[in-house]
Amino acid sequence: MKDEDVCILIPTLDEEETIGGIIREFKSEGFENIFVIDGNSEDSTRKIAKREGTRVEAQRGKGKGTAVKQAFELMDDEIIVMIDGDGTYSPSEVRKLLAPIINGEAEHVIGNRFAYGGAFAKLHRIGNWVLNNIFGFGYGVRLNDILSGYRALTRDAMKKMNLEKKGFEIEAEMAIESVKKGIRIKEVPIKYEKRRGKSKLNFVRDGSKIAYTLYVLARTHNPIFYFGIIGSLFIAVGILSGIYVVLEWLKGITHVPLAVLTSLMIISGVQFLIFGLFGDLIVTLQKEAIEALRSKGEGKK
Repeated sequence: MKDEDVCILIPTLDEEETIGGIIREFKSEGFENIFVIDGNSEDSTRKIAKREGTRVEAQRGKGKGTAVKQAFELMDDEIIVMIDGDGTYSPSEVRKLLAPIINGEAEHVIGNRFAYGGAFAKLHRIGNWVLNNIFGFGYGVRLNDILSGYRALTRDAMKKMNLEKKGFEIEAEMAIESVKKGIRIKEVPIKYEKRRGKSKLNFVRDGSKIAYTLYVLARTHNPIFYFGIIGSLFIAVGILSGIYVVLEWLKGITHVPLAVLTSLMIISGVQFLIFGLFGDLIVTLQKEAIEALRSKGEGKK
């Protein structure tokens, strides 16, 4: 691999304080192919990026996910390195992310911000831990930092991904698509510095969107996880209402409608669990069929 085979993709939105320095650092590392996809910044971000001699495109629509999808449609490089434009990541660590791809160990490399601690607020650290664990339970792959904004992937991996999310859920969706499409993932340790200026990430709003994305997209990969949560909630509500009904009955008070609702909740919960088991069986059979077809195709070659 040559350095010119690598394209550095930088999604930006009002990053005039940092974008120039990031571009210069990458160029000092030998990477001249730099692509800035800008979310219609109101400051001098695009002007600075153009002055530094990079390719600059204004994105259509809003949201980081929208920017990344648009950029991917315009790219055809062998390897893409994606990095946030806020100065929290170091361009000097780019070869850490490229090494597993060059060595054939991975097709999608994620920079793990937690490896050296990282400049995280306590609440954000807890939120990331929760989301990483949801991902692990839902997709059966344990990763430390699915939301990292510093990652590298091959052109083939990029083409395989069917990305739909428009906002900050895009990183989680890239990890999900990698697992679903059999793209090899590897994490490497990186440093994470404090962001300059105000963060664009809303902890509650964006965190809930990411969690919802992880949960909803799990239904076709891990039906037990998806239907199991619904079923467990129904059963839990049924048990709680059932306890109340029994306690009231012991006092001589009968709640017939509530007793009927209790039965329905528990029965519905059990049915959801059964749906999950059947769904898991179908997914397993489908995976085995795909593997068999793949092995047969490789055998013919």
